[in-house]
This record gives sequence, structure tokens and C-alpha cells, in this order.
Amino acid sequence: MAIMLYHHLCFLFFLIPLCSSTDPLGYYCETPFNGSPTQSTRITVVLTDLVSKASVGGFAISSAGQGGDEIYGLAQCRGDVGADVCSTCLTDAAKKIPSVCPRQADARIWYDYCFMRYDNANFIGQSDTGYAVIYINVDNATNPETFEKEVGKLMTAVRAAAVAPGSGGLGRGQKDFTPYVTIYGLAQCTRDLPPLTCAQCLSSAEEKFADYCRFRQGCQVHYSSCMLRYEIYPFYFPLYKVKDNVQVGQYSKLILYP
Repeated sequence: MAIMLYHHLCFLFFLIPLCSSTDPLGYYCETPFNGSPTQSTRITVVLTDLVSKASVGGFAISSAGQGGDEIYGLAQCRGDVGADVCSTCLTDAAKKIPSVCPRQADARIWYDYCFMRYDNANFIGQSDTGYAVIYINVDNATNPETFEKEVGKLMTAVRAAAVAPGSGGLGRGQKDFTPYVTIYGLAQCTRDLPPLTCAQCLSSAEEKFADYCRFRQGCQVHYSSCMLRYEIYPFYFPLYKVKDNVQVGQYSKLILYP
């Protein structure tokens, strides 16, 4: 088990979870591009198109090129955020991704409020759970066995909401655990996924809760096709007042490779 974990774990460190909106949660780079000015230009065209279109509707796909030199792109904002926040996040992502993934034909970047990727292979409509960015609250819940059961019930509900017709791939909800603690949950898939594929992606994300976040006060799993998160403080919009005795706490970050 220790050997397997070593191969899958990239780095682990502590941080304050409420980072600046300009700080990505994580990024992934793969496949050096062919070096041609044409491909570089097409990446720029796709990123510009994604920002323009997704800033309006919260989601967009784009492509540029032909004859085996195509670039495909996708951008999506978290479904609960407003247009201004969405546009700002996408603009930051489009500026950041070329610098963190220079000369790469497969690049992805995650922020709290948005996700963006491009690739020289057509990934649209396909689930991708091969790479994960996981944030784990370092504090354990009180009455952990019961807490985990309540988290499971809430995650079942938000996952079902995310695949329901008309949901846009977004599900969110909350559940009172004690008079002083409320659990908040959110599930989201990229909108190019059909409901069954979305459900499978979210199910895979929840499996990581048991592997890495058992009994923890909060956890978030980000794939390239979906994300799942729960906390004991309100983190999605509309925001609710944080209860006086609830601390946001610190998080560890885990990167899993396929």
C-alpha cells in the first residue's frame, strides 16, 4: 500500500483554503506540442473563444484547426457563481494556463470558480477521471461515524441533483448535523457529459472520499470532467452565515496521477 501511494502522490502540504481567486487549485500538463507556430496560434484562438463564450453562458467548447493539427478546448464556471465572477475566473485561467503549461498540447487548470482545458485530442463528451486534485481538511469531525453517514446521504442527494434534467450538471444541498454544525455539499459535471457518464464520474469522485477523506470535516475532489465537495461551512452561492463556532481550518492538497 505504501509503495502504491508513493507512485500516485505528487505532493502534500498545508495551506489556508480561502486562497486568492487568482491562485489555481491545481493544473496538469502533458504532451509537448509539435512546436509549429500554427499550433501555438490555434491554442490562443481556442482560449480566446472559450473566455468569450463561457463568460456569457458559464460553459463553452471550442476547436481550431484541421487535418490532424486540431486543438479542442472546454471551459466551465461553477454553476452557482455570477457572470462577473465567472468572467474574471476564466480570464485569469486563460492567462495562467500557457505560463504553467508552456509548449504543452494537453493542459488543464482548476480554480475554485472555474475550470479550463485544451488538448490536441478530442476529449469532448468523454469522462476523464485519470488525474485528480484533492483538498482534504486536516481536522477530524466530531462523532465521526455518524458524520460520515450524514455526508454520504448528502452526497447521494447532490449527485442525484447534478444528473437531473435541467440541472446543467450542478447539484448542491445542505444537511443539519447538529444544532451547531451544518454540512454543505456540491456536485458538478462538465456540461458536455450525458447524465449516465456524469453519474459515473461523480461516483468515482465520491470513492476518493473514503480513500483519503474519511472522518474529515471537509473534502473536495476535482477531476477534468466533474467535481465533488463537502464542507461544514457555506462555500457555494447564495452564501449563508457561518455559524459562530465553525472554523474553516487548514487543508492538505493531494495530486493523483493515473
